[in-house]
Amino acid sequence: MTALPHFTAHNGFSLPALGLGTYALDGDAGADAVTSAIGAGYRLLDSAFNYENEGSVGRGLRASDVDRSEIIVTTKIPGRHHALAKARASIEESRSRFGVDAIDLHLIHWPNPSQDEYVEAWQALVDAQQRGTVRQIGVSNFLPEHLERIERETGVRPVVNQIEVHPYFTQIEQLAYHREHGILTEAWSPLGRAKELLDERVIGEVAAAHGITRAQTVLAWHIARETVAIPKASSLEHQVANLEAGAVVLEPAEVDAITALGRADGRLFDADPATHEES
Repeated sequence: MTALPHFTAHNGFSLPALGLGTYALDGDAGADAVTSAIGAGYRLLDSAFNYENEGSVGRGLRASDVDRSEIIVTTKIPGRHHALAKARASIEESRSRFGVDAIDLHLIHWPNPSQDEYVEAWQALVDAQQRGTVRQIGVSNFLPEHLERIERETGVRPVVNQIEVHPYFTQIEQLAYHREHGILTEAWSPLGRAKELLDERVIGEVAAAHGITRAQTVLAWHIARETVAIPKASSLEHQVANLEAGAVVLEPAEVDAITALGRADGRLFDADPATHEES
């Protein structure tokens, strides 16, 4: 079992460098995939209210023989639940769906700035953490202006911001902001446009130099930048292969060469947090 590096937030909370993304892992097959991943060595699971799979993730968690205290279960409040009362109910519902006493890491999925209720959702998470039904709280897809506002209005800084990061969308400035403020970066869709990205010449060259796969090369790039990658993997084969990237150490020049793939239009879809609205 690969020993993964861990990254630590401003309050001492730490995350392993790789977690399991569970988007579209649902039903019995999803539960089985989660159990398989935990057995392979995953200790970070990422879900969301809107993935509609919290029940399956929870069932997969309970079927594992790994102690519950070793697993970090993550979920997210959807945009339609930002108002304070709705956010509180959403948090409680997620806990019930997972079948756990407390959510280990609860995030706000998107800021939905035109709706302008994300501070209320953040306050609901602060309250839940004080009650003990949520252990750690963070956000997803927040820009620095959103991060600064919730801390200014509540006095509480997120431990995590989960954002789009991959070699086509490198987020250099956002990652620097996170490091400066002790906020951990999680990368959703860490392999980006997988087919196109993995065909890049530089990815192939670095992979060949280390005797690893192209996907492992990209995951090693994330780890070198101290970004927690959460790729989805349903098969045990892919789960194990992804974890093995945790043992790969890239040279700084290799990291820079992959980062140079970044594009101004590198987003996977029109999901600018300044304007994007999630239901």
